[in-house]
Amino acid sequence: MNLRTGFGYDSHRLVEGRPLVLGGIELPYHMGCTGHSDADVLLHAITDALLGAVALGDIGMHFPDTDPRWKGADSRKLLAHVTGLLKERGWQVVNMDCTVVLEQPKLRPHIDTMRGAIAGLLGVAVDAVSVKASTNEKMGFTGRGEGIMAFATVLVQRA
Repeated sequence: MNLRTGFGYDSHRLVEGRPLVLGGIELPYHMGCTGHSDADVLLHAITDALLGAVALGDIGMHFPDTDPRWKGADSRKLLAHVTGLLKERGWQVVNMDCTVVLEQPKLRPHIDTMRGAIAGLLGVAVDAVSVKASTNEKMGFTGRGEGIMAFATVLVQRA
């Protein structure tokens, strides 16, 4: 089989006093996501999708929150590590489609920068990376502004 798909999901609580990191960039906002690492929900969803596509487990297996080595870790490094695992096994990213669900801040002004950052991390063209934003229409934890969630679907192929 030369093509495989993967799906990833992540969510984190929003709190005061932490930077908001999404898609490998820091966004101006008065709250950020809490987590063991930098809590970049978008990169975590992408990382999980890549791991799933090649049946290598999940992000928690590779970077457990019980391991102090990953405390405050930059999610770009986690994604780079997983991208390396795929390359070692002869896989490369074809494209991906991602959705971030949050009420605030508005992501439209930052989408292109996120796409460029993600493409650079994965070594693919920007047009292979889709990032969309949606609200939850004020429903649930995202609708109340308590957190953010992200979904990612990826397609990989044998290099």
